[in-house]
Amino acid sequence: MSQKYICTVCEYIYDPAVGDPDSGIVAGTAFEDILDDWKCPDCGVSKEDFEVYEKN
Repeated sequence: MSQKYICTVCEYIYDPAVGDPDSGIVAGTAFEDILDDWKCPDCGVSKEDFEVYEKN
């Protein structure tokens, strides 16, 4: 199972199982495989503002 990532600004969670269809990221795409110019679909920050999501 691929790792989920969370936006440190708005807490949007990128789930590889879902992808980001509105941005052309198909389901099954690992976060590492997303192009560096991808932006958070909720707040627009860069990929650099995401970190590994760890469930508590």
